[in-house]
Amino acid sequence: MKTFILRYALFLLLLFMLFYAQTSSVSLFLNELQTGLTLYSLEYFLKPHQLIGIDIIINPHYKIVINKACNGMIPILILSASILAYPSSVLRKIGYILSGYVLFSVVNLLRILIVVHFVSGSGGSSNFYWSHDLLGNALMMVFGLSFFVLFIKSK
Repeated sequence: MKTFILRYALFLLLLFMLFYAQTSSVSLFLNELQTGLTLYSLEYFLKPHQLIGIDIIINPHYKIVINKACNGMIPILILSASILAYPSSVLRKIGYILSGYVLFSVVNLLRILIVVHFVSGSGGSSNFYWSHDLLGNALMMVFGLSFFVLFIKSK
């Protein structure tokens, strides 16, 4: 267990330095690409002209901004660090990381759409906190944990 925790912390630091922190052109490119993919995917589910640039217009007085923190990269990197730290074959790890990336991207899209739905509803912007911080983050955590348990249990 100590080895896993040490490896997890090391992989987490390494992945965040390489792929999230604004330390290199690679991380900047990757986050812009991921944000772009998220925004592109959102266009299919939002009302026409509701997505303008990185803003989802809820009403003339309220918008949700989709930026680096909303692109799903943080939970993807946390999951990837967990998978890399756990003892298994390299090919299996790569397969699960790639699958986790695709599935987490879809779950993140669902999370954003849930927030938009509840903020657009009768409660308005007062629903943002619980739909984003509570429900949305809980969805991401439950999915990530379930996916990691699936990785561990399926040898």
